[in-house]
Amino acid sequence: MGLQPLVVTFDKHPRRVLSTDYVPLQLSTLDEKISLLQSFGIENVAVIPFTNELSLLSARDFMERLAQQYGVKALVMGYDHHFGHDSGTYEEYEEWGREVGIEVLKARELESEKISSSKIRTLVRRGEMDAAERTLGYTYALQGEVVKGYQEGRTMGFPTANVYVAEEKLLPADGVYAARVIMPDGSHKRGVLNIGKRPTLDNGTDTSVEVYLLDFTGNLYSQKIKVEVIKRIREERLFRSKEDLRRQIELDCEIAKHIPT
Repeated sequence: MGLQPLVVTFDKHPRRVLSTDYVPLQLSTLDEKISLLQSFGIENVAVIPFTNELSLLSARDFMERLAQQYGVKALVMGYDHHFGHDSGTYEEYEEWGREVGIEVLKARELESEKISSSKIRTLVRRGEMDAAERTLGYTYALQGEVVKGYQEGRTMGFPTANVYVAEEKLLPADGVYAARVIMPDGSHKRGVLNIGKRPTLDNGTDTSVEVYLLDFTGNLYSQKIKVEVIKRIREERLFRSKEDLRRQIELDCEIAKHIPT
């Protein structure tokens, strides 16, 4: 059609604004979402603040806003997607689109399987990262600033980078994972990621996200890294002593070295 692709998204999940009992954790923060879209070749992203006022717009009024503010000429929507306060059928969306100068197109349903964010969240919560990656089409990742932790890993010879992850981001199941770490300079390092409450070290009930980088020495404090979660090695568990934990970490590192990243 000779048009430029534009992705329209909201700045937050609508359930964070509306009065609902359930607010799902996010597979991608807004920054991650924009970065992913850019990696797929989509440079134009319209981030619309989701408000109570916006939630009351009819589908027709919302499309009219897209036409006026962003010059939208064609709208591709999911085969089972609905939007607007009054929702509607696909045929109604087509009619409303004609009224405001937008051609509405329905995306085809995959014949192989049904893919949904709910299904992917379930896989991530279970730590089934292989299946999550296949369903997403890319490796699930956690990213954030490296902050100061308890530094107990350092005393056992495994200094870790503690990553501050946004509270709305969905974490994989507690446990130990083989990981690929994208460093601040863009280089890649192998790593062993631990997500959990570190019961052997008795550090309380907060969940920590920390990664030990293989073959790396240096200071990453206050820098941002991206940790791609490749494969779960084991569940988190309580060890009888720090020495038992240290030996297990050595074994985790050996296992991680042989997992393709």
